[in-house]
Amino acid sequence: MQVFDFIEMAVIASRQLIPAMETMLHQPVLVLNRLWQAVNICSARRALTMLFEGNAQVVHSEDGDFNTFGFHQWADFSEDEPDPESIHGVSIKLRLPRVILLMVYDRMPRKEVKFTRHNIFQRDKNTCQYCGKKHDTRDLNLDHVVPRQQDGPTSWENIVCSCVPCNSRKSNRTPEQAGMHLIRQPRKPRWHPFMQVRFSMHYHESWRHFLEMAYWNVELGEDLQ
Repeated sequence: MQVFDFIEMAVIASRQLIPAMETMLHQPVLVLNRLWQAVNICSARRALTMLFEGNAQVVHSEDGDFNTFGFHQWADFSEDEPDPESIHGVSIKLRLPRVILLMVYDRMPRKEVKFTRHNIFQRDKNTCQYCGKKHDTRDLNLDHVVPRQQDGPTSWENIVCSCVPCNSRKSNRTPEQAGMHLIRQPRKPRWHPFMQVRFSMHYHESWRHFLEMAYWNVELGEDLQ
């Protein structure tokens, strides 16, 4: 039986629970590489697929100990210790995994942080880079440090958060021309596995140990501000 067949059977067998089932299958799952380092986040649907195919094991913590489970072991554990957040099939029930361990992958992925308005706000912590005051996102603008009229690029190194008063005061001038100063030089943030978690700030309690490990093992550099 393929995992997706199992999932489809679960949905067919529990039609009244389709919305809840779909919601659970989209729950985020923390992915660890073979060295137990947090490297990614995937959906519960993807985690169950990798578990069934033997490419990953579930990591479950109990009383401070971490145990790993293959597909059949996880099915037995789910039956012995049922949990409200479980995927129900015709003849099987699986607890929703929260952390999985990849069986062969031992590298750290190299990714680029997307250059988006949201990520600029996150990098600058919703703080005006001229006056240092924190604002709601809707009260912030994105400012070209070197104005576009002076050939300033639209890049990580030339875009900062600015409150409306500071943005108006600076106008189409450089900070030096306006008699203003940046509180820190804008830089392109480096991606690390827990960045997207830090940005969203919503994660399952079982992730905490691995995210704290990731935090303390990040290479110091531009992250040290």
